[in-house]
Amino acid sequence: MVAFSIILMNQPFINGKTKLLGVIGDPVEHSLSPVMHNAAIAHLGVNYIYLPFPVRQDALATALDGFAAIGVQGINLTIPHKQAVIPLLSEITPVAQAIGAVNTLWRTETGWSGTNTDAEGFIAPLKALNRDWSQVIPLILGNGGAARAVVAGCAELGCPEIGVVGRDRQKLDKFKQSWQNTPFKDRLSVHTWDKLSEMVSNTQLLVNTTPVGMSPKIEQSPVEAALLQQLPQGAIAYDLIYTPSPTRFLQLAQQQGVTTLDGSEMLIQQGAAALHLWLDTPIPVEIMRQALLDQLRIKGK
Repeated sequence: MVAFSIILMNQPFINGKTKLLGVIGDPVEHSLSPVMHNAAIAHLGVNYIYLPFPVRQDALATALDGFAAIGVQGINLTIPHKQAVIPLLSEITPVAQAIGAVNTLWRTETGWSGTNTDAEGFIAPLKALNRDWSQVIPLILGNGGAARAVVAGCAELGCPEIGVVGRDRQKLDKFKQSWQNTPFKDRLSVHTWDKLSEMVSNTQLLVNTTPVGMSPKIEQSPVEAALLQQLPQGAIAYDLIYTPSPTRFLQLAQQQGVTTLDGSEMLIQQGAAALHLWLDTPIPVEIMRQALLDQLRIKGK
């Protein structure tokens, strides 16, 4: 609350012309998006404010009508709304269609439109590494909603093959089938968890999209040290979890001399992409990054 109060002190005076942005979820109290977005808004000096709105899943349609009625300019969505919102939208972008989830809305004359900036956020720190991604075969742990954005991101990078590992064969088959209308359907393969030990040595990018390593399971890793030892030289271990940082998964990977990335930069970059869409102006990403890191530091005390 201290950091948020400081941001609001630097905010333009809130008046009848202040435009609203926000994030909806259930729960949403934990979201760090307001900290990042309001830091950027204050830096830009624009008359906006970004607020968290708790919205139950059974109240989603009502909430969207209410937001439209009061002129909310843009909305981010988190669990459990990313897929449930799709039937309520007037249009969604091709990337959101491919991922099968929406995390960003904006208002048009015909209703709410949606896109997904998660894939863009995921690949941003990877692009900074200047690798030849046409030579990289990623292996994705988990086949939930987060994995969908990672698959789309890896396809955009140009990875020649994309492997997904999960525990439920039926869910894996359904996951693979859901990509059949995309240009990269033939690059995607799915595998049960017992095949993981056979595949780790052939991947240069190992991505955890599971919740293993989050509170309260912070001492757990989806992959233990013995398997991480099989990663080839120059491999990258990427955990979408950003708190705690590093996770047990990334600690074990660091012990193997592997390059590691946590989910904080993905959170920053997907948020910056959404803010750019709404404001149509260059976004001070470094300001957002510092605000997030400061807040994480406060929460870690």
